[in-house]
Amino acid sequence: MPFQLESPFIDDYLKPTDVVNYHHERIEQLIDALHVVELPELEKVRTFYEYVRDEIAHSWDEQTHTVTRTASDVVEHQTGICYAKANLLAALLRHEGIPSGFCYQRLMLFDEPQQGYYLHAFNAIYLTSLNRWVYADARGNVQTELSLEEPALAFTADESLGEKTYDVIYIAPNPKTMNVLKEAEDALAMYANDLPDTL
Repeated sequence: MPFQLESPFIDDYLKPTDVVNYHHERIEQLIDALHVVELPELEKVRTFYEYVRDEIAHSWDEQTHTVTRTASDVVEHQTGICYAKANLLAALLRHEGIPSGFCYQRLMLFDEPQQGYYLHAFNAIYLTSLNRWVYADARGNVQTELSLEEPALAFTADESLGEKTYDVIYIAPNPKTMNVLKEAEDALAMYANDLPDTL
């Protein structure tokens, strides 16, 4: 899958933000608990990916009302939609000096185009050991593995139905996605009614 980088500077994909808040004590405590310090890069990436995919519940799937936004929120509440889970995965990776960016798809929200669309978020990770980017979709409850070859995404965009996969690896989460998390009070109502459908 071809891609474009928002920035040519790899260090831009290592910076903390207000939501990729990897200096927060909850992030540091989680990294300690995962025992990754001595692991090689690829195993460290795989550990973080599988933790976010498997241990952090997707709010809609679990029918959880709690809204999480920052990486530390996700650790505290152990839940989040794809936007929040992508923030946590990026925070874990960037804490360990592994560049990570944000990628998006426009997908049908439910089963029919008439029911609307939404932006789905996933991560791109730069592996220094391989000198290239790989995609990682830690949504959970949809079978995906960390693939070093073809992208293993939770969903395949069907352009004939108005879906698409955007080709840019962004430095920071899309502002629309973060604003909806900031303003929402109920994760289920937000998911059904308020998610942005374009970048």
